[in-house]
Amino acid sequence: MASRFQRFCLRTGRLPNVGPTLGVDVVRQNRPRPPLQAAIAATLVIACVAGCRPAASPRISGPAAGSGAATTGAAARGTAGSRDLVLGQSAPFSGPSAQLGRDYREGAMAWFSELNRRGGVHGRQLRLLSLDDRYEPALTLSNTRRLIGPDRAFILFGYVGTPTVKAVLPLLERERIPLVAPLTGARLLREPLQPMVFNLRASYQAEIDRIVNDLVRAGRHRIAVLHQEDAFGEDGLRATRSALARHGLKPVAVAGVQRNSTATDGAAGQLNRANPNAVVIISAYPSSAAFSRSLQRLGSTAQLMNVSFVGTGGLQDALSGGQASGIGISQVVPFPWDRQVPVVAEYQRLMQRQQRTARYGFTSLEGFLAARWLTAALQRAGANPSRQALVAAFEGMNNVDLGGFRLKLSPRDHQASDFVDLTFLGSQRWGP
Repeated sequence: MASRFQRFCLRTGRLPNVGPTLGVDVVRQNRPRPPLQAAIAATLVIACVAGCRPAASPRISGPAAGSGAATTGAAARGTAGSRDLVLGQSAPFSGPSAQLGRDYREGAMAWFSELNRRGGVHGRQLRLLSLDDRYEPALTLSNTRRLIGPDRAFILFGYVGTPTVKAVLPLLERERIPLVAPLTGARLLREPLQPMVFNLRASYQAEIDRIVNDLVRAGRHRIAVLHQEDAFGEDGLRATRSALARHGLKPVAVAGVQRNSTATDGAAGQLNRANPNAVVIISAYPSSAAFSRSLQRLGSTAQLMNVSFVGTGGLQDALSGGQASGIGISQVVPFPWDRQVPVVAEYQRLMQRQQRTARYGFTSLEGFLAARWLTAALQRAGANPSRQALVAAFEGMNNVDLGGFRLKLSPRDHQASDFVDLTFLGSQRWGP
């Protein structure tokens, strides 16, 4: 189940030598921007420029108007055409699931800012242009058309969610533009191989296999499923049925919830009537937190288990007064408070530089690792990279160590990591 380090944290309620104490949510801080960053924010570009400390609450653009404008110039030819490399991102920065996008981007920016302070990649600065899609597929598609058209993004990076990425897959293939490190473990991005998609994280199937195996070993065989009613939830439900079948089991009950919804009383009642002793939850943190409260009000003692996409920080923030205690979450990156892992120590150091009051977490660490991974590929792709050269660079990464987090890809396998761990929330947060 949890690692020895994690069990120590859960048992003692404290962390050994992990830095400052818990601060406020950085996206709600309000401090002045440096002059250069203010100018960048005014053009809706979230940019990392040498010597510039990003503000905690940079301006994120609203939903882009749907535009079919043709890509022109170097971007149309799939090459980097200016001194800066533009990375396009569509993710939720407002609405119920906003913390997922904000945390992922904050971690990525911690690395990109440091990289640009060092001079960039082959002398080029990296600029992350982030557009808000509120975790709604129609807005993701609109944003993507803008990013690869008028905004001339070289690649796409750090999209959040299964239904949102599913909406843009045909466009990615038609434009031959890579999408790097989407925050989703869905099968549709892995089987069959998507030539333009490069996945950092393990699959939902791997996460749910780990969850179900642990539940069964613990004697919890009456397993129900709550799933989001979209491509993400359908993929998670399929994976759960598959994992249970390996043990000769089936879900004792299944219920759905709409994306971004907190109306979960009906689903909780439906599952509770089946008397489960565990529930696998396939949803983002707004629905998962609401469901947890609904089930607790019914007196259920079922073990609740979430996949990593739930957003650990968001779930903890949404459940107060010990309501989160005991809830399990599978994770696809190392423990963000374990400084014995070299890349985690680097992440903490740069997050402290990025934020006035550092706040660590699994989603921001994933963004940080994704940014590190992308940088390694860009270094390999050369001083004047094309998209095809970047694809070849990724596919040649058959043994890469980011500092205690190993990655392996090939032309036939675009999933870099199979790492999965389990964590369990306590009555207190792990740390900053």
